[in-house]
Amino acid sequence: MNLLKRPEDVSSSVRAELVEAPWARLPAGPQRIVCLTEETTEWLYLLGQESRIVGISGYTVRPRRAREEKPRVSAFTSAKVDKILALQPDCVLGFSDMQADIASALIRAGVQVTVFNQRSVAEIVGVLYQVACLVGQGAQGLTLLQKMQQGMQAIQGLAANISRRPRVYFEEWDTPHISAIRWVSELIGIAGGDDIFPELAAQSLGKNRILADGSEIIRRNPDIIIGSWCGKKFRPELVAARPGWGEVAAVKTGQIFEIKSADILQPGPAALTDGLAQLHRIIMDWSRVHG
Repeated sequence: MNLLKRPEDVSSSVRAELVEAPWARLPAGPQRIVCLTEETTEWLYLLGQESRIVGISGYTVRPRRAREEKPRVSAFTSAKVDKILALQPDCVLGFSDMQADIASALIRAGVQVTVFNQRSVAEIVGVLYQVACLVGQGAQGLTLLQKMQQGMQAIQGLAANISRRPRVYFEEWDTPHISAIRWVSELIGIAGGDDIFPELAAQSLGKNRILADGSEIIRRNPDIIIGSWCGKKFRPELVAARPGWGEVAAVKTGQIFEIKSADILQPGPAALTDGLAQLHRIIMDWSRVHG
């Protein structure tokens, strides 16, 4: 006896039930996304997919309207897990090993979590494309990414005309001194400078970029110092007043600057556009006087 029926033998009401079953619908990507860091929030807004976002990081400032439109549910290394669960997310997006504990708690609660770990410029581009595809915007994502890449190539072309590339010290934290993460080091290179600690930039973990001996910064004698103390205001006068730093070229010539963390330390659109543009402006201004 054949229990399997041909499609034409199935009643219209049964066929309707089959079509309406959740598994019978084409996937549309996550509809309730919580972004634990700023870069995915900014990217989803750029893609026109902000309606999918139901929660954001408290550090989010790009775009500014996101703070007014979306509930803030996390810091960087901590989160309001109960509040996140109450939002009933079908996807949580995070960044780096620093958010492993948050991710673990949410996974144990049955939430779908994706934590990216991009460190280089190329990896940032790759992650942004993945997120675009996740929400069905792969083609638009590629268009936006190509525009960003063209901007980076234009800056790199201008930087090629610099007669002497400045030595750049980028400080991610002051006590202890932490040098530039890999994408910042690479952006310094694109902008026309040379990171004075390229060997540390290759280290993915912040603890491995700690400078045990601060005098090594003095010895490498940067022409430019750029600070971006994630979570607190950069104080150039305190940098200049450090013991022995009066002999550093950047201090002698007043080449100490801040780039806001939201513009350079978020591994997303901001760093590849505004962050890079600020680095390039600082380096070109230096080159016109000291190059």
